[in-house]
Amino acid sequence: MENYNMERKSPFSEVKMSERGAYYIETFGCQMNVRDSETAAGLLETLGFSSASEKENADVILFNTCCVRDHAEKRVFGNIGAMKELKDAKPNLILGVFGCMMQQPEVAQKLYKRFPFVDIVFGTNLLSRLPAFVESAEHGSRTLAIEENNIQIEDDLPSIRTGMINAFVNINYGCDNFCTYCIVPYVRGRERSRDPKAIVEEVKKLVAEGYSEITLLGQNVNSYGKDLSDATFAKLLQLVSGVEGLKRIRFMTSHPKDLSDEMIEAMATLPNVCHHVHLPMQSGSNEILSRMNRKYTRERYLEIVRKLRNAMDDVEITTDIIVGFPGETEEDFSQTLDLVDQVGFASAFTFKYSPRMGTRAATMEDQVSEATKRERLHRLNELQEKKSRENNEKYVDRVGIVHVEDCDMRGDPVCYGKCSNFKMVYFAGSPDLIGQYIPVRMEKVRKNSLYGTQEDQPL
Repeated sequence: MENYNMERKSPFSEVKMSERGAYYIETFGCQMNVRDSETAAGLLETLGFSSASEKENADVILFNTCCVRDHAEKRVFGNIGAMKELKDAKPNLILGVFGCMMQQPEVAQKLYKRFPFVDIVFGTNLLSRLPAFVESAEHGSRTLAIEENNIQIEDDLPSIRTGMINAFVNINYGCDNFCTYCIVPYVRGRERSRDPKAIVEEVKKLVAEGYSEITLLGQNVNSYGKDLSDATFAKLLQLVSGVEGLKRIRFMTSHPKDLSDEMIEAMATLPNVCHHVHLPMQSGSNEILSRMNRKYTRERYLEIVRKLRNAMDDVEITTDIIVGFPGETEEDFSQTLDLVDQVGFASAFTFKYSPRMGTRAATMEDQVSEATKRERLHRLNELQEKKSRENNEKYVDRVGIVHVEDCDMRGDPVCYGKCSNFKMVYFAGSPDLIGQYIPVRMEKVRKNSLYGTQEDQPL
């Protein structure tokens, strides 16, 4: 049973304003990118910069890029192009672009040539060299840097955490799966696991700073430890669970092919591991899963779901789904709809397939038309909205423990946060509740969340 205290220390130490200038970082993409941006902020503050709340007030502006979908690339190029006017007005402004997109040499070179007012372009594997790149820009030099080989894990880089109540902790980097649609293994490299002792020490430090909830991050957390001796993700969960003062442990993302019975048992038995799994399904068709190189079948996926729900009656499962993958027929798509209906996901991130240069799927025959992808995505979203509502309705009149993330002060103050199983809950409250664990009785369903009333009785 969880032991919730009702006090919370600020996770942030006081930062003194710097005479050197201010920085602003805009992040695109996943939680791994958010974590990289926290490190970039920490590195800039070691140089004496302080955070700016607006781009216009910054002396250094960085864009941390994502390359997973074409839409993200277009947004990045549009945002950078919009910076020319500001650069003209502030000639000493340093503009930098880094992250996964810049780890692709042809894209980095294209951006470097197209936007001559950008001072720094570097790949995600060179983040630790950011201070040197900034100092070079201050002396008038432009930098284009990409390191494809010799990718090392660098622990203990400074960070400025952006989460108020939850902190991200990397446990492994890179990916060995080579799904045919995915560029990640090519830009983040092969899998490398952090030493478990280093992870535990980082978690202890975060708890000491005031965090009671952490999220373990990896492209595939389930494969953690494959490159280490006597290490698995389940064993890591056991180690992290033992950190005194840690109330909740989340993790993402999980690959179905590596989700073990040992991990399910750890989730079910460790008191502070949250009962939520983000388990990308991608397709309900075995033919498409094979073309995607996902290495599991729809039958195996359903078996995992059954095991999770047998072990934890309150577990919730969220997912990712791609529609319109090359070769996807109407029958393939109907199998995706059927699997969504069977599983009953709490929520799903749904996407139209987007070809990424350098991946096998981009050169496959039988590319699906944009109109068909758009129509299938609409049908999928309609079904998922129905399933999400059904999923939420079963919580009405139940009491859940909500870790309060923030408050909406427009009109009557409303607090919001998540239960252990990732259910988002809103209730009337005040900012002094942020960071606390509050019992809330769910009373009604909103579109993607629940609304309730704070319970008076103590936990």
